[in-house]
Amino acid sequence: MTQTGIPFIFMRGGTSRGPYFRRSDLPEDLETLADVLIAAVGAGHPLNIDGIGGGAAVTTKVAMLSASDENWADIDYFFAQVSVEEKLVDFKPTCGNILSGVGSAAIEMGLIEPRGDETEIRIRAVNTGAQVVAKVPTPGGELTYQGDVEIAGVPGRAASIQLSFMGVVGSSTGAFLPTGHLRDIVQGIELTCMDVAMPMAIARASDFGLTGYESAEELDSNRSFFDRMEAVRIEAGLLMGMGDVSQSVTPKFGILAPARDGGTLAVRYFMPWSTHPTMAVTGAQCMASCALTPGTVADGLLERAASGPAEVVLEHASGKIDVLVDFSSEDGFTLKSAGLVRTARKLADGKIYVPQSVWDGS
Repeated sequence: MTQTGIPFIFMRGGTSRGPYFRRSDLPEDLETLADVLIAAVGAGHPLNIDGIGGGAAVTTKVAMLSASDENWADIDYFFAQVSVEEKLVDFKPTCGNILSGVGSAAIEMGLIEPRGDETEIRIRAVNTGAQVVAKVPTPGGELTYQGDVEIAGVPGRAASIQLSFMGVVGSSTGAFLPTGHLRDIVQGIELTCMDVAMPMAIARASDFGLTGYESAEELDSNRSFFDRMEAVRIEAGLLMGMGDVSQSVTPKFGILAPARDGGTLAVRYFMPWSTHPTMAVTGAQCMASCALTPGTVADGLLERAASGPAEVVLEHASGKIDVLVDFSSEDGFTLKSAGLVRTARKLADGKIYVPQSVWDGS
């Protein structure tokens, strides 16, 4: 046999999509694992023509699940961001949109038994150590994807999946403010470097000569902006103690502007080499925290809530995302938890085939 088949579930999680595997069905060695995921997704081609990727960073994501051996958690969720046009895999970040489908996938895989009309699943994000509680609808003890919830960037309606994120402050760098400052100036751009669910460098859109209301397509065609942003991001990564980030998708980058459609802030989020068509769940938590923290680059762009919990509505390139942030401001900004509502849907299942030589590591 010249190919190896790997059982998988193909799912949309939030506004992302990708294969969900049992971790035990994949190679343990990370180098071989990366090669297997590159082959499965078809990385290295703009259309991912030799794999199941969709030619965009939001459709080349991978979830790997296992029963957790930690007392707190039910499921361990190991995430991989596979590149589109390069044969690269980044195991550093996590993804909150793909996490939206983890609870449902765990039930589909038999890793979790449904309990009543709503099944609460405690998930440990292996990449960052974050703790997430997912509430998955299981009416009559049966998993369902049917529902009335709409999320921006996804057509139609589906069942509500409630996510509560805890332990996300400093999850990648060990610090809420990795540089030790509320603001830094990098190559003439004022930044807030923050690590909440996702390490990010955040700037005002106006400092790049942008309105902050540009479409994803308009931003992607503005290569001079991307060149400047990438230079700032790489230097910010060094300041954040993350080393050389030129080949890593973290830290992510975000820009802010005043809201213009009834929200809290207008935002654009970068993955980082293209514009996110909507908004990352992890990035939303970080940008919401930036919005609520006095002294950041968000100062002057919004009316800030003085105490938590507070709803932060981020206007992104395709609509809005609501983040319910429970925080304390007694001694600076202290995040307790962040909650979001997402949806997910099973698209297919079966086996993904990769060349035997890739599986063998040869």
